[in-house]
Amino acid sequence: MNIREEPDIAFSLKELPTNLRGNIFGGVTAAVVALPLALAFGIASGMGPAAGLTGAVVLGFIASILGGTRTQISGPTGPMTVVVTSLAISMASQYPVDATGLIVATIMLAGILQVLFGIFHLGKYFIMVPYPVISGFMSGIGVIIIALQIGPLLGFQTAGGVVPAIEALPSQALNFHADSLVVGMAALFLLLFWPARWNRIVPAPVVVLILGVLFVMLLPEARLETIGELPLMMPGIHIPVFHLDMLQQIFIGAVMLAALGSIDSLLTSLVSENITGVPHDSDRELIGQGVGNTVAGLFGGLPGAGATMRTMVNIQAGADGRLSGVVHAVILGLIAVGLGSFFEHIPLAVLAGILIKVGIDIIDWPFLRRVRQLPLLAVGLMMLVLLLTVFVNLIAAVLIGMFIKNLVTLEKLSTIQLGQLKMSNGLEEVPGVSEEQAEFLRDNSVLLVKLDGPLSYSVARGLGQRFQQLPAADRLVIELGQASFIGVTSALAIEDLIRVAQKDEMNVSVVDYRRSQHKELADVGITQLIPAERFYQTFSDFKTAVEASKV
Repeated sequence: MNIREEPDIAFSLKELPTNLRGNIFGGVTAAVVALPLALAFGIASGMGPAAGLTGAVVLGFIASILGGTRTQISGPTGPMTVVVTSLAISMASQYPVDATGLIVATIMLAGILQVLFGIFHLGKYFIMVPYPVISGFMSGIGVIIIALQIGPLLGFQTAGGVVPAIEALPSQALNFHADSLVVGMAALFLLLFWPARWNRIVPAPVVVLILGVLFVMLLPEARLETIGELPLMMPGIHIPVFHLDMLQQIFIGAVMLAALGSIDSLLTSLVSENITGVPHDSDRELIGQGVGNTVAGLFGGLPGAGATMRTMVNIQAGADGRLSGVVHAVILGLIAVGLGSFFEHIPLAVLAGILIKVGIDIIDWPFLRRVRQLPLLAVGLMMLVLLLTVFVNLIAAVLIGMFIKNLVTLEKLSTIQLGQLKMSNGLEEVPGVSEEQAEFLRDNSVLLVKLDGPLSYSVARGLGQRFQQLPAADRLVIELGQASFIGVTSALAIEDLIRVAQKDEMNVSVVDYRRSQHKELADVGITQLIPAERFYQTFSDFKTAVEASKV
């Protein structure tokens, strides 16, 4: 057993940035990109713009210091916001007074779960989700964001869910507010067609925010809903609230947030590693994200994860260390305590345009463009997960998607492993059985079962079926030399094979038996079914014993 060292979450001198200017510039640029998104996600979640900004500051600062990816920028993300929105609606309907405390409890528990994921070295497992499943739930989240923001784009309040948003759409389309639609569509058009090279100078979301504020200030007669008054200081501590009848919902919501945040962060870590060539520590990243989300929840902030777009902007601006993430968080913090009056005039329609662009970017367009070339199963699985994500929930979507994918993978492995399972009585040519062995099997009425490679439980059923199809023999010899792994289920299948053979009065022997296989066979009683003298080192030893018995 390999004993791994615990993640080192201390700030190391060797991780100090070698490019001070690049890290400062990267942090400032990332903050400019993160600002409108944090405000928009806060509004969309129902917790308010201050919650989005608080989450970006607290999580961004802590994850940069404690996380396992040096150049990663963390903050509220679209997928996490979708989950919080659903939780906020549900909890507010049951406990209007304590809704905030219940959401805080859920976010803090999610952060604690992420810390535990890191402590128990589970980081590597979160990036083993099959690609069609990832594609489906990310695209589903993109669809949810777009569906929920069509109402604000038309000048109405955000609906309470995807289905209500779709049901309200015909009425909203007939009674839309022209000013909101024009401003929101103009913002979306600018975001979609803003040249990529200009983003290096001024990010498009910042431009549309400024233009939106100017529009409100210069044309006060326009009927536009705005963010409204913001606090000029970071929110204080929020006390988590628990109700016995809400514990299940809190726990499920926390698991959903923790799993989604972990997957999102670690995928972004992989992107950062591929671009910079600097390895990341998955477990340390989970600990940093978990501590950040726990503290963010305590201060009433929106939970988040490593954000791919903001991380890319940070790296492209020249960042190579943790200082960039710290700078990003400090800049946002200074904005939160000093420029609240400016943000009060941001039109909600502009934020809707920004979020719709986020939703469009989240959808896996490369996968959708290749659906005709991709296997039907992969496309069907992706579409199933997408629909489950939109109309059921993320946990069900991911679990059902992974269950189906694992069943298919097991079926393929079973086919491969059954191809490595050799059975011969010498009457037919079988790969891996020499002519000399085949002659011996024929002459002595011996049935050979030769196990090659891993023998997992997916092969167990096929083993018995193939054995029943062969003619009866006087002896059964099981060759285990190439069986690199024998699972408990497969050991039980071998036991059944031996019992059937013995019931048919066959003499059973085992050859090429290694001591490393002793425990698996002994645990199910195989070593008690066969006398010790019938375990042979090699097939040649077995052959010699059979021939000697005839003398």
